[in-house]
Amino acid sequence: HDVQNSGGKIESFVSFCGGLPAPECSDNALGYKFSWSPRGALLNMLSGARYLKNGKIVEIEENGGLLEASSPMDFLPGFSLEGYPNRDSTIYGELYGINEASTILRGTLRYKGYVDVIKGFVNLGLLDPNPVPLLHETGPDLTWKQFMCHITNQDDSIFYDNLKEILLDRLGDEKTLKGLEDLGLMSEQPVVKCGSPLDTVSQHLSNQLVYGKNERDMILMRHEVTVRWPDGRRELKGINMIEYGDPKGYTAMAKTVGYPCAIATKMVLDGEIQRKGMVLPFTQDIYRPILKRLRDEGIRDTEKSVFL
Repeated sequence: HDVQNSGGKIESFVSFCGGLPAPECSDNALGYKFSWSPRGALLNMLSGARYLKNGKIVEIEENGGLLEASSPMDFLPGFSLEGYPNRDSTIYGELYGINEASTILRGTLRYKGYVDVIKGFVNLGLLDPNPVPLLHETGPDLTWKQFMCHITNQDDSIFYDNLKEILLDRLGDEKTLKGLEDLGLMSEQPVVKCGSPLDTVSQHLSNQLVYGKNERDMILMRHEVTVRWPDGRRELKGINMIEYGDPKGYTAMAKTVGYPCAIATKMVLDGEIQRKGMVLPFTQDIYRPILKRLRDEGIRDTEKSVFL
């Protein structure tokens, strides 16, 4: 709104955000730990996406398209990040009041390597939401090695190194294979069977990838806004927000989700928001007080600008 009030036009709005472990806590093959539903996080990788780029709509197909749409994110070189589009970004032209923008993209951030391991999951059918008889809750005991033998049509008496060779041939990448191994998906550990591969893997990872006692999470958000001013100059605004969790207090996810909700609730109770029904926080009378009060809670952004 500040840009538009000063006569500028938004040419491009690109926003990426990720809820991640702090770098020192990202010590696993996915570089990820779950602070919400593992099933939801994994299933999201099979969804499609839609965004606007240079005036044209780009469609990402469901069931694997996202896995080919990731790209390196180097806006903060100290972090090793990748990003991919998230759901339908085209609706935000109207919601944000930036219909003049020729590029509108919202995406998800992960540490580099996440997408490659998820590709391995998909390749092996581990994200299949359909029931598999072998994984029925009342079925016979099963280890992860035995399940991998089933997936690759091998006898479960096969030597471990031979199974690794077969999986490597299927996956085509040693790093992905090592990721599966490190996550315990080729071990003699018993499988807690949950009916489908997706639910079974989700249950397994919910125990493997949890935050330890003194570990912290992190929220990382990046906006890149390209502005054309009335005099013809073009400006790129880079806006970063990084928030870390407190091992002895709230997680970063709890703070960045909970504080805005609490502030908005108090605004309703105090009569600052009087509109009825479903009210979106996209008008200045709502979001400016919320942003100010978030800064009072220590949640703030930094902005750098360059003229192109």
